[in-house]
Amino acid sequence: MAEITWDAPGTRIYETGVDHGVLYLPDVSGSYNTGFAWNGLVSVSESPSGAEATPQYADNIKYLNLVSAEEFGATIEAFTYPDEFMQCDGTASPEEGLFIGQQRRKTFGLSYRTLIGNDLVATEHGYKLHLIYGALAAPTEKAYTTVNDSPEALTFSWEVTTTPVPVPGFKPAASLTIDSTKVEPAKLLLIEDLLYGAAATEPALPLPAEIISILAAA
Repeated sequence: MAEITWDAPGTRIYETGVDHGVLYLPDVSGSYNTGFAWNGLVSVSESPSGAEATPQYADNIKYLNLVSAEEFGATIEAFTYPDEFMQCDGTASPEEGLFIGQQRRKTFGLSYRTLIGNDLVATEHGYKLHLIYGALAAPTEKAYTTVNDSPEALTFSWEVTTTPVPVPGFKPAASLTIDSTKVEPAKLLLIEDLLYGAAATEPALPLPAEIISILAAA
């Protein structure tokens, strides 16, 4: 067995940044066949919850732990958002330039990219694609402040909950992550052509079954 080595060149891995945001709207069948560029993403904070252990006692000992269901949530912060996101934020626009709040919020899908760096090539080492399904944005406050000698652009923020979608062979899930450093380039290109669109295809968010099928193909 080889001796363990710490901090060898090229193994000091880190993750940073967020870009390539895309909003996807589902159709009546639940397929995310329409995608729109989301410019101005500041951050996406993933916040899983649940999976809490509840101890059960019997025979005067701790008999077992029952674990609650795990849920996926997130907080999205951005300087702006696609016009198509307004319906996901509870805003209707019956006439050009008129916006009505407190309307029904529609679900959406989201993809974004984070960069993987190391000590040799910095953030050119690779990236991760993050895919989110069944997202629902909750109302959050918007703070409008006066312009002063230290101006700051207003940022919008949304708390997001999710509803998992089926994953063949696994429990339903609301999030997938694809690591470019571990996926064959040709397969990664196929997935990115689906996510971002290509000459003959519109941008779409493939469901987990399709992602698994692409990655499992010979």
